[in-house]
Amino acid sequence: MARIYTLVNQKGGVGKTTTAINLGAYLAQFGQRVLVVDLDPQANATSCLGVDKSLVNGGTYEALLGSAAAPFILLNERLKLALLPSSPALAGAEVELVEELARETRLRKAIDPLASRYDYILIDCPPSLGLLTVNGLVAAKDGVLVPVQCEYLALEGLGQLTQTIQRVRSALFPDLKVRGVILTMFDPRTNLATDVVKEVNKHFPNQVFKSVVPRSIRLAEAPSYGLPISAYAPTSAGAQAYEALAKEVLKGDGVKAHN
Repeated sequence: MARIYTLVNQKGGVGKTTTAINLGAYLAQFGQRVLVVDLDPQANATSCLGVDKSLVNGGTYEALLGSAAAPFILLNERLKLALLPSSPALAGAEVELVEELARETRLRKAIDPLASRYDYILIDCPPSLGLLTVNGLVAAKDGVLVPVQCEYLALEGLGQLTQTIQRVRSALFPDLKVRGVILTMFDPRTNLATDVVKEVNKHFPNQVFKSVVPRSIRLAEAPSYGLPISAYAPTSAGAQAYEALAKEVLKGDGVKAHN
């Protein structure tokens, strides 16, 4: 059965989609069957994997609104990475789901039948704490991954995210947990970045991954080519960081990496 992790942070620009794509790509490279679920109406994860979101005929919107998820899954043969794509239609899903029964569990019900096909399912949430993100949290069977950028105001909003996780835990999914915090956009030249690392470790003791993702031009360039960093610039510092993160995730899950 798949391990299902949801990447969430209501703050935009923290490297959430970058982490979903690159962690997924390295997990696939290490022999895991991986599905990335794009739950963001902006469809950045979809675009990052070279799929034109305007041409998506079915994806997370259809899965949430009652159609089966499986027919809409795209497979990147080169990367051995599967994608449940997003499209601009997903923007209307929050409004349309308001009147639906069990609206918070729609995504979980859509991907449950897929769990036997994959080793990992990574859900990329939008930068908000709305109904789409709540669906992502309820579907996070094995926990939440929280990317946090090593910059000023990085901790602002983490308290709000923690409260949302607590509310989902108390009302909808008692077993919801934080799998780990991923530090991104680290610049070793600044004292501020080092201070943020210390603060995050203080707020989330024993929950911060040791692999820290640096600020990287290569990581910023890769999406424009529709490629993860493992295919675009495999020797770059950003690639090495995500490779190390994937190994750390696998080790924590008791899974052996196979190149």
